[in-house]
Amino acid sequence: MGLTLPVACTQTPMESSATLSAEQRLLSGQSATVPDTSGYHLAAPQDPNGIGKYYQGRQIAHVMGHEGAEWLERNDRQQEEGTDVLLRELKLKPTDVVADIGAGTGYFSFRISPQVPKGKVLAVDIQPEMVKYLRDHKVQNKALNVEPVLGTVRNPNLPAGGVDLVLIVDAYHEFDHPREMMRAIRTALRPGGRLALVEYRAEDPSVPIKRIHKMSEKQARKEVEAMGLEFVENVQTLPQQHLLIFQRPK
Repeated sequence: MGLTLPVACTQTPMESSATLSAEQRLLSGQSATVPDTSGYHLAAPQDPNGIGKYYQGRQIAHVMGHEGAEWLERNDRQQEEGTDVLLRELKLKPTDVVADIGAGTGYFSFRISPQVPKGKVLAVDIQPEMVKYLRDHKVQNKALNVEPVLGTVRNPNLPAGGVDLVLIVDAYHEFDHPREMMRAIRTALRPGGRLALVEYRAEDPSVPIKRIHKMSEKQARKEVEAMGLEFVENVQTLPQQHLLIFQRPK
């Protein structure tokens, strides 16, 4: 998030250079590596597409801003990412409350909407431009149960214990504050509620995405399980991405 509550990244994304002031001081040579007991530290970027901030040993990536919204709606996205397969694998119930974190243009929010006719979709983004886009397109997409939510870099502003499923697609690796975000997400999930974390597979060199915009299953589990969510499974049906399912303990 530098955070534009994320939207996905291509091999050549339009990347934001937004960083924390401490990071800016670091990169200008005014300070050395700054350790943090929360799992964060600042250091010179090992990858120029990173922000110079690290979490659990992983450098956080720059984000793509609202200027790159067209990429989210590209015609070949379904074929490339198997988005129809992803929606099927979520196994939604009609009454579910779903939070789409980093909703962007609502690519998933508007497709989830008809699957939860007695529930709702909380479409979260931290960019006011994206939240406005979501509001403007609700009627056009016949998705009146989609509720746009303006989040922050630390908190998606979800109701405590009010969410059945949180979906994060190609966005978590860009969160400026993953620890704080995951703590807030855990609080938002009902006991037994699920997190579906989708990230391009770092283990697969054939996936045509910059390395910093991929995550391994091992790293993702390390970070998410540390925040008290239990790993359930890695659904291996998507062509390029992990679909990692976690659950809040009952």
